[in-house]
Amino acid sequence: MRVREFLTLQEVEQSDGNLEQEITGLTYDSRQAAAGKVFFAVPGEKADGHDYIGEAVKRGAAAVVWSHPGTWPQAPAMVRVKNVRHAMGLWAAHFYRRPSRNLRLVGVTGTNGKTTLTYLVEAILHAAGLEPGVIGTINYRYRGREIPSHHTTPESLDLQELLATMTANGVQAVAMEVSSHALAQERVRGLEFDVGVFTNLSRDHLDYHRDMDDYFAAKRRLFDDYLPASVKANKAAVIYGNDERATSLIATCQAQGLAVWSYGESGPWDVRPLQVVTDVGGIRGEVQAKERRLKISSPLVGSVNLQNILGAIGVGCALGLADGVIQRGIARLAAVPGRLEKVDNNLGVAVLVDYAHTPDALEKALRVVRQLTDKKLLTVFGCGGDRDRGKRPLMGEIAGRLSDVAVLTSDNPRTEDPLAILAEVETGVRQAGIAKLDRASAGAEVKRGYFVEADRRAAIELALSLASTGDALLIAGKGHEDYQILGQTKIHFDDREVARAAMAGRANG
Repeated sequence: MRVREFLTLQEVEQSDGNLEQEITGLTYDSRQAAAGKVFFAVPGEKADGHDYIGEAVKRGAAAVVWSHPGTWPQAPAMVRVKNVRHAMGLWAAHFYRRPSRNLRLVGVTGTNGKTTLTYLVEAILHAAGLEPGVIGTINYRYRGREIPSHHTTPESLDLQELLATMTANGVQAVAMEVSSHALAQERVRGLEFDVGVFTNLSRDHLDYHRDMDDYFAAKRRLFDDYLPASVKANKAAVIYGNDERATSLIATCQAQGLAVWSYGESGPWDVRPLQVVTDVGGIRGEVQAKERRLKISSPLVGSVNLQNILGAIGVGCALGLADGVIQRGIARLAAVPGRLEKVDNNLGVAVLVDYAHTPDALEKALRVVRQLTDKKLLTVFGCGGDRDRGKRPLMGEIAGRLSDVAVLTSDNPRTEDPLAILAEVETGVRQAGIAKLDRASAGAEVKRGYFVEADRRAAIELALSLASTGDALLIAGKGHEDYQILGQTKIHFDDREVARAAMAGRANG
């Protein structure tokens, strides 16, 4: 491939130098620049790639793609565009020979439920005899291989390379989580989606987005920009109808000529429950999907997972899969890491670990766990540092209102003072009208109130010491994560491991 053929992919403001050079690679990291490679000067939140053009040129970059006005060191070829990220996505798709055209590609966006829904879609694809790949928060995986996930949705160059690797290894369909950051930053530019899914919208990432309207505008781009741009013949949108923004989003999708599958627990949606039971044993019953009726049985628990199952049924229908295939796929998914994940024990306590780190997710998780006990509900949770501060009192109020006993602790405090974060959470807990308790006098007889314990390990151990047979404990916020970020340091920390160790010690004691 030569530089010149990439220039036809989007509008170019200016191009200079040797445009007949062979291109052997693409990079947005100046340290990876070398002969034959194109360097993209990506403007970032903390660093601007334009400041590294000189380093890329010194390392022999064949071409530089840039956008900001200025006098920059000259590579053999210089290409100026309006939006470097937009160009990078298109160039990456072309360089890796558009792998998504050879895949059934499902993109899932929304505040909550993305991970579980992609796991369900993966199981349905397996049941259909299609070799699946998954790209998401927990990991990137295909054909038994797992790659640690550093971003829910990778940068466009990494994403296109990953999809090319998947197709080369026989992957036929991919379910991917599409974050609002990825949509706003053009990371999925150049992908050819078959189906887009909107799970819901609630408060999150307001440290990045200006407000909720800006947050939704980013999510909406999957349906009014990226999905319509796909060359796939039968494109569809699967929309959670019970979200307050669903009506406008459905209208947008219809105006774009997309097939729409709405879903929801209540309302006249395309996919809706008829007679469904949710209890500690799972979810089972019958679902209407337009003119079809499917009997479902799943070991997943709670109404929040019924919502995810309905969305997965919508995806299966949008992909034209048979009822039996969809049913088998739903039945075969036993659990999702860190999503209402049960921690087995011999104490008679229902212990669940969940990734809930937004007000809406925490409230839904607590309502699910409440259904698992007629005794005491305990909650351990915190809020991350260097993130949206406005949600801290909101989550505190929810935990105080819906828990019998709440233990406030650290999540990933990052560079903030953990005690300062907890003070903001505590303002919300007090609004719920429950009293602060003294740890020194804590015992299993505690029935109502809250504790503050900044050390997360000690907080989990405290909550378990307060739990009796028949009680339920939700450990929220970190889910599948096996680390904690303290300052600039990442240490190993897994809520599930800590809970198991604490319960084993209590059982042996």
